Amino acid sequence: MTQYQTGAFLYNGSAGPDQLNDKLAAALPILSQNVEKLSVVQTTSRNDLIEKVKHYGEEVEVLYILGGDGTVHDCVNAIADVEHQPAIGILPGGTCNDFTRMLGISQNVGPAANALVNGRVAPVDLGQVGDRYFLNFWGIGLVTETSINIDPDQKNRFGVLSYFISAFKTMNEANTFTYKLKVDGVEYEEEGVMILVLNGRFIGTRQIPAPSLYVNDGKLDVLVIKNSNLKTFRELLSLNQPRTDPESFQELFHTQGKEIEIETAEEMDVDTDGEIYLKTPGHIKVLPNHLRMIMKDS
Repeated sequence: MTQYQTGAFLYNGSAGPDQLNDKLAAALPILSQNVEKLSVVQTTSRNDLIEKVKHYGEEVEVLYILGGDGTVHDCVNAIADVEHQPAIGILPGGTCNDFTRMLGISQNVGPAANALVNGRVAPVDLGQVGDRYFLNFWGIGLVTETSINIDPDQKNRFGVLSYFISAFKTMNEANTFTYKLKVDGVEYEEEGVMILVLNGRFIGTRQIPAPSLYVNDGKLDVLVIKNSNLKTFRELLSLNQPRTDPESFQELFHTQGKEIEIETAEEMDVDTDGEIYLKTPGHIKVLPNHLRMIMKDS
C-alpha cells in the first residue's frame, strides 16, 4: 500500500486534547500505511506552523495537514514559493473546512484519511495578491463583516452555526460601497455590498451555485452582490441553471478572469480564506496549476 517514501503530518498542538487525540487516532494508522517514513509534527503557534511547513515542504514527497481553513491558508502561503513542492493532503480540523469540501474530502477525519490514501493528486490553481496567496477566496464587504461579527464564544459553542448567526446579523446591517473593477482589462464601476474573487466553491460550508467554478481551470470567478435582499438570493440560486442569462441579473454580476484589479472609494478590510489582514486596493492574479493537492478519486 506504500505510495510515498517520505511524508510529514502536521497538526496544531494547541487544539483541545480530547478532540485532537480522537482525530490523531483516526488518521495516523491509515496515513502511516501510505508513507514508508512519516514524520508526525506538532506545531505550537502560527509562526511555528509556517516554519515547519517550509522545512518539511522541501524535504518530503507528501505533506498532510490537519486543520481548519486558517491553518490551510497559512500552510499554502508558506509553501507557495517552495521549489520542489510535495503533494498536499488536507484533513478537516476546523469549523467550516471549506476547501476540503471543494476537494470532495469527507468532514469526518477517518474517512477523510482513507480518501487521501485512495485519492488522486491533481493540479490546483492559486490566487496571488502581492506577496500573499489564497486558495479559496478573496472578499470584501459582507463576507468580511460576517467574519468580524462572529462571536468567539458562539464559535466555540455552536461551531459552523455561529457563521450563519453572524451572516444573518450582518445582512440586516449591510452597507453599500463604491468600487472600480478591472477584469482582464475590461473595466466596471458600480456599488455593491460584497465582492468575491473565487477559486473554491464553498464559503461558510455553503456552496456557491456557479457551474464555472473549477479549482484548476486557470481562471478566478468574480461575483459581485449589489444588494442583500430576497431578489439577490433568487438570482444567486439561479446561477447553476443551464438557461440562465447572467446579463439579465439586476442584483448580481458574475464573470471570470486571470487578472483582477479592485479599488474602493474608501480603504476596506479584505477577507482571504477567512483571514483578515489585507486592505483594498487589490491586484489579484491566478497562478494556474501552482499546487499539487490530493482530491477524492471520482
